[in-house]
Amino acid sequence: MLHADRRIGRQALMLVLDEDARAEVIQKQGWIGCVGKVGSMDAHKVVAAIETAAKREGVIGEDRYREGHALYHAILEALQGVTRGSLQLGSVLRTVGLRFAVLRGNPYENTEEGDWLAVALYGTIGAPVKGLEHEAIGLGINHI
Repeated sequence: MLHADRRIGRQALMLVLDEDARAEVIQKQGWIGCVGKVGSMDAHKVVAAIETAAKREGVIGEDRYREGHALYHAILEALQGVTRGSLQLGSVLRTVGLRFAVLRGNPYENTEEGDWLAVALYGTIGAPVKGLEHEAIGLGINHI
């Protein structure tokens, strides 16, 4: 059963929206996580920045395929939200400026459920002209 105080997606969204909440969210739940920023006209650069931060901060292991694979799918799901279903950016003259949060932990009362990953993205998307963008948010959750 999903524990109400341990909704990993909700916590990731709170973390991406409130930079100061990082230590409190992560310590309270006993989870691990990271936050960062990325801006690009290329979706693969967004994916790479988030994966690099997650590995650097120890959220996922560098040599564990299943962890990287779970993170990859959570990132793509979150990007789908930001891009409204189309992962195209530069090829259709769109750019993003995003903050990201990655959380890893078990949101369930039963510890045998294992760890899950949540990726939250918040920022802007639009034409590559300053001032012509709008806000966007995305969330992806995947089990390891």
